[in-house]
Amino acid sequence: METTRERAKLINRAKRIHGQVESVERSLIENRDCADVLMLLAAVRGGVDGLMAEVLEDHIRLHLVGPKATALTPELGEELIDLVRAYMK
Repeated sequence: METTRERAKLINRAKRIHGQVESVERSLIENRDCADVLMLLAAVRGGVDGLMAEVLEDHIRLHLVGPKATALTPELGEELIDLVRAYMK
């Protein structure tokens, strides 16, 4: 991660996902309607996908196209990020 602030942002997203997973667990314990559980699971999935995309973007920018990296040009890095974003939608 690039900065403490960005890391804190990612940690907060992970905590939010954790809360959503706990909500799924409670719903299963309470034998709630399948549709409700599925909606909660969709929210978890979206949260995890978003967090994964952000960490992957950081990795590409910091380690593949950063000042010390030689694997990709900045243009190819941005193209890779766009492809990853499109794939994860």
